[in-house]
Amino acid sequence: MAASIFWQYSLTLTIKVQITKTMSENLLPTRKAVAIIQSNYIPWKGYFDIINMVDEFILFDDMQYTRQDWRNRNRIKTANGSKWITIPVEAKGKYFQKIKDTKVNNAEWNRKHWDSIVKSYSQTRYFKNYKEMFEELYFGCSENYLSRINHHFLVAICDFLSISTKISWSMDYRLIDSKTERLIDLCKQAGADEYISGPAAKGYIDEDMFKKEKIKLIYMDYSSYPEYNQLFPPFEHAVSIIDLIFNEGLEAPKFMKSF
Repeated sequence: MAASIFWQYSLTLTIKVQITKTMSENLLPTRKAVAIIQSNYIPWKGYFDIINMVDEFILFDDMQYTRQDWRNRNRIKTANGSKWITIPVEAKGKYFQKIKDTKVNNAEWNRKHWDSIVKSYSQTRYFKNYKEMFEELYFGCSENYLSRINHHFLVAICDFLSISTKISWSMDYRLIDSKTERLIDLCKQAGADEYISGPAAKGYIDEDMFKKEKIKLIYMDYSSYPEYNQLFPPFEHAVSIIDLIFNEGLEAPKFMKSF
């Protein structure tokens, strides 16, 4: 009888401790991190690291389209060094058009890009494993707007890397003028108290404004990435994520920083 009472008492105490712990955890303040970056075409690994480090990734495609940038092009590794593959867009005379309004002007871009990728990566260790996946991504992309094309690839590659971050659009939010104020306001609208930025933004972000609004500002560190088994030496980090995927397959996250 005494043993039975002791067991019941122990069980009741254990349940109370678990309930108290759960309630305490629920009362702890939760942090939400966001990043606000223009969409890029099949970006490099650092871009996906930022996506994986935040709770919401806002594609800032209300910004002006910039030529010779990462919006519509990226680099792949070839036997003759790195090579640009570029989505041709309607930009002539449209000096102030936004990324979201930028249209493709050659429907054959996906076939040409896929041919270049096959030529460059067919001898990599994992190309055969993911050939069908990427082939479908390219030939199944019938979007006319650059933003939608970029989103098409970002979502698919995030899924491959098991990145579950919410990807939204700046168009989903109200936008105000001024660079730093706009970023802070977007953070507030998204319910974020932490903002992760690329290091290039140090040149224009007013850090004191983030401190005043109690939003933690973190700059991504792109240094010290490990090298992987890349074809065609010397090694280059600044190439599309597809280079890492075709060379390392499911081991790709081991060569990134956020996993």
